[in-house]
Amino acid sequence: MTNLADRPNSPRGDRRREELVEAGVALLGEDGWPGVTTRAVAGRAGTNPGLIHYHFGGLAGLHAAIFRRATDLIMNPLVDGLLSAPDERSALVMVRHMLAETPGDERTTRLAAELIAGATRDPALGAVLRDGLRQARVQIADRLRALRPGWPPERLTGVATLITASIDGLMLHYMIDGDLPVGEALSAVGELLEDDR
Repeated sequence: MTNLADRPNSPRGDRRREELVEAGVALLGEDGWPGVTTRAVAGRAGTNPGLIHYHFGGLAGLHAAIFRRATDLIMNPLVDGLLSAPDERSALVMVRHMLAETPGDERTTRLAAELIAGATRDPALGAVLRDGLRQARVQIADRLRALRPGWPPERLTGVATLITASIDGLMLHYMIDGDLPVGEALSAVGELLEDDR
């Protein structure tokens, strides 16, 4: 098997890879993992199915690239919003706003569900999600360090883990139950923050 890392990149090859990944993400959002086949992705991208093997080493490599891209589409806006918030209260307002949009965004809801399903079925995809979540926790801990310089490293890590898991849980529950009292939950977190000052 050719080592894909040693293969030279070209603008045309990069563009073709991008087209295949975008086609795969679109199919994932429409039909789930069963719809992300070599033939379907190549057809959507308007290219030869053999290019999937050439660029990704096969369908498994393409699935991993699609999984990374879909994970970025869902996680990056949330993490970026948390990292750019000037303080904890602003972060809560941002989370409330993003969660309010979740039930109406069918594509994001479908992608999130497929990421969870893919991660639980395929250990390689699970590793991609695990790594993304770990990176998000590190970034959040670093931001907390700037906001709370007196906190010890264990507390920063613990709070970052709790924040990440809480947001994931709220999003999952809110996708299932649009009547979830998200506002009340975030208000309770705000009160805890006030008690901690």
